[in-house]
Amino acid sequence: MNSSSHNGQTKTPDLPTLPSPTPEEQAHQGEVTQRLREEIAASGGAISFTRFMELALYAPGLGYYAAGKQKFGAHGDFITAPELGPLFARCLARPSRSLLSELGGGDILEAGAGSGALAADLLLELESLGQLPERYFILELSADLRARQTETIRRKAPHLFGRVHWLAGLPREFRGLVLANELLDAMPVTRFRVTESGIQESYVGWENQGFVWRDKPADEPTRARVEALGLPAGYLSEVNFLAEAWVRSLAGILNQGALLLIDYGFPRAEYYHPQRAQGTLMCHYRHRAHDDPLRFVGLQDITAHVDFTAIAEAGTGAGLALLGYTSQAAFLLGSGLGEILAASDPGDARAHLALTQQVKKLTLPHEMGELYKVMALGRGLRDTLPGFTLQDRCGRL
Repeated sequence: MNSSSHNGQTKTPDLPTLPSPTPEEQAHQGEVTQRLREEIAASGGAISFTRFMELALYAPGLGYYAAGKQKFGAHGDFITAPELGPLFARCLARPSRSLLSELGGGDILEAGAGSGALAADLLLELESLGQLPERYFILELSADLRARQTETIRRKAPHLFGRVHWLAGLPREFRGLVLANELLDAMPVTRFRVTESGIQESYVGWENQGFVWRDKPADEPTRARVEALGLPAGYLSEVNFLAEAWVRSLAGILNQGALLLIDYGFPRAEYYHPQRAQGTLMCHYRHRAHDDPLRFVGLQDITAHVDFTAIAEAGTGAGLALLGYTSQAAFLLGSGLGEILAASDPGDARAHLALTQQVKKLTLPHEMGELYKVMALGRGLRDTLPGFTLQDRCGRL
């Protein structure tokens, strides 16, 4: 997940400016730290950063996404597009309607539904458009987030709650639309460093009462991937093998339909740009962004930008078609944003101002409009999804 305030910049505020955790947060951080230290000790003194990130975010009952801390919105650590208001969901409803109409029905599966705001607003807009999905599945591993999603949907769309079903894993087969908004960025990544003697993978150990970085020779898949990039010695970055595997898993269950991925990131040539030689890891704590994932374990989000070329290769290599790739701004404009704005009542100053503020956040280049990208992968579809008609950047991948 990501804060729209940091815009994906790798520049970090001075760490002393970060807020101090409350006593309750410090106690929770202590529990997560102990869990990580036990894992490190059991592994002979170091664990891969992939495993560190997995535990820090998802350890049952302890990890950032598995515990009860509020994460989304003004009182959390970051704001996602659905939290700004219903405009994002209203735009997504247009391509959703198009796909469901072409299929003559079908389901929607949202992977990692956050607070439930997108699910509620999307269902309400699809109802107004006359194209509700047969079922709306939410793939969510966190019991805490499931409870928040339940409350949000019951409050905002109580009459549609019966269409919503929660899953703990992917279904055996699926027909319809899979939505993943700011999901891939929070999947644990492999962190590597290029050295004169070869490719090193980042591990995490414990020393002098704190977590420390350790380097070990990379395994064969990591070494082969990084060597093919031709990066200079000293270059530090990430590969998201888990996100690629997840896309391949979806390809295995998708009978007909599309996977719509919305996240911040770049094509490979931009991802591994010389100016991005310190990688893309970013952490979010109370709307402050910094790049040290070894701090505030269990209290902060840890993210990495998405290499959309790798995601496209994973999907097409597993038999899916690349249906489109563009910026979030172009996608939303192609999905009816202008029409929605034009239909609003300027006389209702408060509502119109709220709508225009959402438009700015979602589409301006220095906000979410350019850094955030939208990609669609699918099977068995004839029509181009609304959203990619205005501008398609598949050639940049």
